[in-house]
Amino acid sequence: MARDTAEGYVHDRFAAVRDAFETNLKSGADLGASFCATKDGEVVVDLWGGWADEARTRPWEKDTIVNVYSTTKTMTFLCALILADRGELDFDAPVARYWPEFAANGKADIKVSHLMAHSAGLSGWRETITTTDLYDWDKVTTLLAAQAPLWEPGTKSGYHAITQGYLVGEVVRRITGKSLGTFFREEVAGPLDADFWIGLPASEDHRVADLIPPPPGGAIGDMELDEIGKITFNNPGVDVSETRKRAWRGAEIPAAGGTGNARSIARIHAILANGGVADGKRFLSEAGCRKALEVQIEGDDLIFKAPAKFGMGFGLPGPMIPTPNPNTLFWGGYGGSLIIIDMDARTTFGYAMNKMGSGTLGDARGFAMVMAMWQALGA
Repeated sequence: MARDTAEGYVHDRFAAVRDAFETNLKSGADLGASFCATKDGEVVVDLWGGWADEARTRPWEKDTIVNVYSTTKTMTFLCALILADRGELDFDAPVARYWPEFAANGKADIKVSHLMAHSAGLSGWRETITTTDLYDWDKVTTLLAAQAPLWEPGTKSGYHAITQGYLVGEVVRRITGKSLGTFFREEVAGPLDADFWIGLPASEDHRVADLIPPPPGGAIGDMELDEIGKITFNNPGVDVSETRKRAWRGAEIPAAGGTGNARSIARIHAILANGGVADGKRFLSEAGCRKALEVQIEGDDLIFKAPAKFGMGFGLPGPMIPTPNPNTLFWGGYGGSLIIIDMDARTTFGYAMNKMGSGTLGDARGFAMVMAMWQALGA
């Protein structure tokens, strides 16, 4: 049974997006995937298709969800932006104002904004940890609070691949008394009825697509890494098979463990694309949304070994990803998932898939649909 045609809805204006989506399926670039776009808060593209498993026994359905790795980070950023907009979090304040233990080992002056922009010098753990330790919130946050920075905070970015979610998440927990996953569910996903989870209940496991590791040479473990890179990516190493386990899915890993689909990703970020309002509900002020656009740091990232430009959490247009409109936010996940928020066009583009490609920040498959969208929008 062929599954290389798209199911779902496309507004006539964006018919080329369906063609791009089906090209990925027919070529084998994608096994199973979803793509969704919103414009002015309305869903204008909502596509899915292919298979949820490598053996091709489970079709990718409308409600199929998948681990999206670092696209999860954007949900964490949104939670922090909401707290800042309410006046409960000051990005310019020292982290230690909210988390006193964090001041240890020369970290008293590290700001919350440094956590958001990957410039806190805490991209990994100095002490050897295991994947199982990632499921122990208190252990990994206590270790981060105690250790010295890996470089001078605020001077350079160095992608905090896994640690960022724990760092920002612990600040959220200290302020609200709720875990990041709980705050996100109650304040964002729940009110929007959005199918994205940071800490997936076992009742939803049957809907999760199996992630298929990147091709040989394309995995994080195949990268040439310096000392900081090894601390960041190899302690613990990234094991894609872990995402199929209940322990991973159920844990709150706010930088890499989120489970959702393109529809939930695009709908949630419509909050930022539409001045703080989604589904008729206000989550943020207009100014609170635009806070994400404020440049925090730019230059060669110590981990990526390439130019990066970070706003308040999100990536900003620049050498890493050029965009037609300047007021654009983005981030992607290991293997290919992607979110782009174009504030000028009041659009969001979300992509989630199960066949992982090379690289840590999206790839050509998702961008094929995004470019078709921008072209149709005249951007």
